[in-house]
Amino acid sequence: MKKARVVVLVIDGGGVGATEDAARFGDGPAVNSLGNTARANGGLALPNLERLGLGWLSTIQGVGRPSAPLAACARLREMSNGKDSVTGHWEMMGITVHNAFPTYPNGFPPELIERFEALIGRKVLGNIVASGTEIIERLGRMHMETGFPIVYTSADSVFQVATHEAVVPLPTLWDWCEQARAMLVPPHRVNRVIARPFEGKPGAFVRTAGRRDYAVPPPSPSLLEVLERAAVPTLVLGKIQDLYSCQGISAGRRTADNAEGIDRTLEWLRSGDGGFCFTNLNDFDSKYGHRRNADGYAKALMTLDQGLTPLLSELGAGDRLIITADHGCDPTAPGTDHTREFAPLLDYRPGMGGAVLGDLDSFSQVGHRVLEMFDVPLPVAELSV
Repeated sequence: MKKARVVVLVIDGGGVGATEDAARFGDGPAVNSLGNTARANGGLALPNLERLGLGWLSTIQGVGRPSAPLAACARLREMSNGKDSVTGHWEMMGITVHNAFPTYPNGFPPELIERFEALIGRKVLGNIVASGTEIIERLGRMHMETGFPIVYTSADSVFQVATHEAVVPLPTLWDWCEQARAMLVPPHRVNRVIARPFEGKPGAFVRTAGRRDYAVPPPSPSLLEVLERAAVPTLVLGKIQDLYSCQGISAGRRTADNAEGIDRTLEWLRSGDGGFCFTNLNDFDSKYGHRRNADGYAKALMTLDQGLTPLLSELGAGDRLIITADHGCDPTAPGTDHTREFAPLLDYRPGMGGAVLGDLDSFSQVGHRVLEMFDVPLPVAELSV
């Protein structure tokens, strides 16, 4: 008998409209990552996403509303207190974050910075809220001259460390971030420490694929661990293994970009293995959303749509493809931060027919559908922190 296969593709930062509580998170009612990207580019041709039913979730110029969408379509309302990757991914797998992780709009307290400097044996630069690309342009030359790492944060709960690969070897940067992770305990338990290596010359710095995320371990058991206990193999692609601290994951592989994420997903489907493939497509967020590059975001959406053609052709009876997002990152919004939005749910099961479901509570709708495919019962009570 053919083994069940489920693929979840996460459009990182791919929101479809402001939630009712967006103002509480500093966002206006018009934020809409996919809709505003299409509008800013005079419309987008996304034929595969259109057939699946994306147009039913928001007004997306160029994307129609088929009378019989191929997928079950809904907008998912985030129940957690946050708008970041850890919070969004955790909620997909049954963990609701009620107590928001700490943020640092004025930079980290001096005692934290001093403790980190003592751990790594050198001073740091920055300690401000900043865009990652902006701060390496501003402080990259000084970093190269001094060897001092650049430390910065954002509106999210993150402690980010940027270094040039020719100045600080990657293993050293990763070690520093592991030390920061161990140092950052309550009340300063940020949800992620992120290693942000870059290369190039002043005026032409570029971030590299050596990024590592060191997240707070999730409470147990997440729905990933429920699947693991039911002997369902799980492959995660992109930064997902870092977000869950590898808990409940059979195999993981980091990816350099969206193209590699799609290629590895397709490779897994063609392998004939059963189980669950969980893929994060981070370029939408890191390369285009935060940088407020609506043109790049649009091109990435069209490339994704093209990549769905071979992926969809590999799916048959007994398979399932779910396309969703972990938060918004509207490239037309003010500032450089994430946006509080509904996440799309496009739930495609070949031969099953689609439906328009409206708005549904909780990103955990994703995890519930994965468990359903493997006849794994839901836990009696889901987790919250």
